[in-house]
Amino acid sequence: MSLDPARLGPMANAIRALSMDAVQAANSGHPGMPMGMADVATVLYSKFVKFDPAAPKWADRDRFVLSAGHGSMLIYSLLNLTGYARPTMQDIRDFRQITSPCAGHPENFLLDGVECTTGPLGQGLAMAVGMALAERHLNATFGDDLVDHRTWVIAGDGCLMEGINHEAIGLAGHLKLGRMIVLWDDNRITIDGDTSLSTSEDIPARYRASGWHTEECDGHDFADIERAIAAAVADGRPSLIACRTIIGKGAPNKQGGHSVHGSPLGADEIAATRAAIGWDAPAFEIPAEIAADWRSLGAKGAEARAAWEKRLASSGEGKELARRMAGDLPSGYDAAEAFKAWLDQSQKVATRKASELALEILTPAIPEMVGGSADLTGSNNTKAKATGPLTADDYSGRYVYYGIREFGMAAAMNGMALHGGVIPYGGTFLVFSDYCRNAIRLSALQHARVIYVLTHDSIGLGEDGPTHQPIEHVMSMRMIPNLEVFRPADVIETAECWQLALENADKPSVLALTRQNLPQLRTEGGMQSAKGGYLLQGAAAARKVVLVATGSEVELAVKVREALEAEGIGADVVSMPSMSRFLAQDAGYKATLLPGDVLKVSIEAGVTLGWERIVGSDGITIGIDTFGASAPAEVLFPHFGFSVEAIVPQIKAKLGS
Repeated sequence: MSLDPARLGPMANAIRALSMDAVQAANSGHPGMPMGMADVATVLYSKFVKFDPAAPKWADRDRFVLSAGHGSMLIYSLLNLTGYARPTMQDIRDFRQITSPCAGHPENFLLDGVECTTGPLGQGLAMAVGMALAERHLNATFGDDLVDHRTWVIAGDGCLMEGINHEAIGLAGHLKLGRMIVLWDDNRITIDGDTSLSTSEDIPARYRASGWHTEECDGHDFADIERAIAAAVADGRPSLIACRTIIGKGAPNKQGGHSVHGSPLGADEIAATRAAIGWDAPAFEIPAEIAADWRSLGAKGAEARAAWEKRLASSGEGKELARRMAGDLPSGYDAAEAFKAWLDQSQKVATRKASELALEILTPAIPEMVGGSADLTGSNNTKAKATGPLTADDYSGRYVYYGIREFGMAAAMNGMALHGGVIPYGGTFLVFSDYCRNAIRLSALQHARVIYVLTHDSIGLGEDGPTHQPIEHVMSMRMIPNLEVFRPADVIETAECWQLALENADKPSVLALTRQNLPQLRTEGGMQSAKGGYLLQGAAAARKVVLVATGSEVELAVKVREALEAEGIGADVVSMPSMSRFLAQDAGYKATLLPGDVLKVSIEAGVTLGWERIVGSDGITIGIDTFGASAPAEVLFPHFGFSVEAIVPQIKAKLGS
């Protein structure tokens, strides 16, 4: 359709009306941003975005990310107006209520068309970098006929201030992700007031310095908006468009001020706004002609989608692309068979090395695995022979050098996973998971299949000292809902945990791995890690103790058992690579491993908090509730009480022996 302000103006006002009415009905929300960006969004959807509401999961659709997620009524309005099945108008009437998928911030698991959960500022834009990266990788693999789409972002001042923005745009500029375009809501307002209170940087200059193309436009001039977006589309670099807007545009007494950012306009101001923009329709009603214009935009994508489906059906690569986008693992990959051969060996390796050995088998078998590391490749052991570098010159590579950008890496991996067709995994030290914790949390919230390879998982890393030695980190990761934390004890468990992580199609996983070498304890197969915990060694004498351990401390538990058995005290050793998986088992299985009539002892080189769920209030928790120290690992473990000599007397005293 032509850029006729006589038609586009009312279309934009439909967004304004829905946004202010929904926020007013909820008595909660952020009307300012959607009202200010309504004109930009109308041009974007009428002229540029490729989408089909009838096929919201269409693989070659454009991805639209509302990074400024507080302005969620913008995307809810767009989805409703263009013809998505939901949100319905009743959903919008119930904005921010438990009965509605229109949550306060957009949630990807509640509505088709919401590509990712946004709200934590900056992360939407950073996830969009991952989406753009996934698009270029799949394009290099499958060609223009099957993969050829863009990633669009609407971001606010807060998104551009957050530190993750620096990480994200640096990576995008370096990789020349020219299919990514960010529309910046340059309204110069934050919650506290004018942006001049807190910043004076030249944001476009920062983007240009990072390898981006930049444009500026009047965010309320339809022709100028179209010009700027067209220029961005034509440029081969990622683009930032500074859209100069007025927050709360249309509200005659509140527009342009920070009070309209996060509060309802109020009945009087809504009435004044209706008069100012010439909107006569009652609340939550869209005049038929305006609704028809919006629906026509949604219908446009059906033709493009149908043509793509024909190309997919006729392509020899079509089934493979469909498999990857569906998230299905390759049928018949023989990784498990390869791992069985390890049972007959005796490999004493760090679990980070065991992870690398597993990747050498998994990455050739599962071509959608794309790895990387935050500048710790040689320490995380995340690069396999099958994964060449993914660069601006070769997007077909399968290994991303993220640089020292832990937070940016985690958010980009979320975007890659949510885009589909890619299973991302990336490494850093476990202690630096603090830098990217909020992105890991979003992985879990969004049900994203992302695998975090977090190495140097305890005081066992040694001389780097307490700044690098994780203490609370494994348990704090376990606290995040829908995140599975694996801490394998040897090469066999590591291989099993990798397989289980890959099978977690609707959740992220953490692999907490050692720097120090560990003996191979397992000689039996059967995917014993699948229940989270299992009997590694049974008592020879009458059982009085069950020793439960994870990771590197399972070796110590075995030695403690030997000492107890030598004194006639029967002891089981339970290895527990996944606490959450074990706790999800039925009561009978848990009671078999942890009967009520024995002393239960946990051994883990981390905080003791949480282990009472396993050993009970009358058990013993062997752990570390202080920071570490700088010394070789073989000195640190006994220093902090991780030795047979320190543990056995505690057990005997508890038993009264």
